[in-house]
Amino acid sequence: MNAPSRQPLWWEGASSSPRPALGSDLDVDVCIVGGGFSGLWTARELLRRDPSLRVAVVEARTCGFGASGRNGGWASALFPAPAEHVLDLVGAAGERHLTATLRAAVGDLGAALAHDGVDAHFRHGGTITFATTDAQRHRLRLEVEAAHQRGDKDSDIAWLSASELAERHGQVAGQEGGIFDAHCAAIHPFLAVTGLADAVERSGAQIFENSPVTRITPARGHRRAAAVTVAGTVRADIVVRATEGFSTQFTSARRDLVPLYSLMVATEPQSDEFWAAQGLAHGETFADGRHLIIYGQRTMDNRLAFGGRGAPYHFGSAVEPRFDHSPTVTNLLGESLRQLFPTLSGELTHSWGGPLAMPRNHLPFVTLDHERGLAALGGYTGDGVVMSYLAGRSLAALIAGDADDVLDVQRLAFVQRPPQKWEVEPVRWLGINMGLWLATRADAREQATGSPAPYDRWLERLLG
Repeated sequence: MNAPSRQPLWWEGASSSPRPALGSDLDVDVCIVGGGFSGLWTARELLRRDPSLRVAVVEARTCGFGASGRNGGWASALFPAPAEHVLDLVGAAGERHLTATLRAAVGDLGAALAHDGVDAHFRHGGTITFATTDAQRHRLRLEVEAAHQRGDKDSDIAWLSASELAERHGQVAGQEGGIFDAHCAAIHPFLAVTGLADAVERSGAQIFENSPVTRITPARGHRRAAAVTVAGTVRADIVVRATEGFSTQFTSARRDLVPLYSLMVATEPQSDEFWAAQGLAHGETFADGRHLIIYGQRTMDNRLAFGGRGAPYHFGSAVEPRFDHSPTVTNLLGESLRQLFPTLSGELTHSWGGPLAMPRNHLPFVTLDHERGLAALGGYTGDGVVMSYLAGRSLAALIAGDADDVLDVQRLAFVQRPPQKWEVEPVRWLGINMGLWLATRADAREQATGSPAPYDRWLERLLG
């Protein structure tokens, strides 16, 4: 048996010409630190509003190296903060506005990629959350009821019986029904982010790769804000931090986010007979109702790309390449896949991972301080493909200052709300890893007994 490749499946066969590193000082209107979805969408939307802007994107490695180029490929309307929290912040009308905006953004993202000539295998097939135990079925049915009480229709989110799911969308072993949510598309994330980088460059932005920013300094007096690298400093009216899971390298952001590792595997291409039985023929993504999140999709070449949480949080918000791989988590993902798809053939061909960024209250953020010349966006907790598009579009509107755009953007629950700070160490290490342990224990108990595990209150407090 061959060991799986340690590179993301999405990178296989991809090629791009390396971009130059920053080699000297530079003056621009907007400097964006980070060449992932957040930074590139911000650059695109700024230049769409004003093609004359001087925009520079400064990336520590290569565009799409981080979560943007290695995620599960869900372009979903999911919002990482609970609906109850959004209701507390902005009320029922604000929650409905956010939900409608996110759902529209799924199609808008696909249209934006198509407009820019980016073929990212965009398939708007919705998402299925299977119930594979009685406890999951109970939780998921309550979730649908709560969504309908907030104003959703069956055309948005619906409970389907096991037979209805199998007939219309797909099936896994032991399913007892599940949720179908229409507002999700599957994409090839690396094609999306690298194609977006090319489009941003064609629009007039300068992109510098292999140029780690060591410090971001605010404007002060007549001195402009700046992004500092060892080879040169970029000075700008606005410096945008769009570094997501790598943000903790900056002192000012050290407790804004924690980097949590999510790991993935991919299978060999499966046969036509396998897919005739399993479905997922229209680009549906899938998960189930367990506490410890899993996520998957059928790729265009008929593999299963499948991921999940479970890797530990590393003390002090450490981010290191060795954390991208965990044999224990890889084995668990393989076991979970075979439980869901018992007729799966072949071996795992790829195993990879990377950090996502989680704010304390799970609320993403877009912030702009004109006086200090600083902006930031991120905190998507794994739901970043569409959220980064919407966040970049929102930040571009704030920077451009169009009154109508700004008024609409400011209604969104995540705009101009700085992230809530995490606890100091070792409290956050203990709390997060205790939450992961409890989630694992709860899933094992529910799988064995079918009954809800009595840990929900503690999981809510520890992990949201």
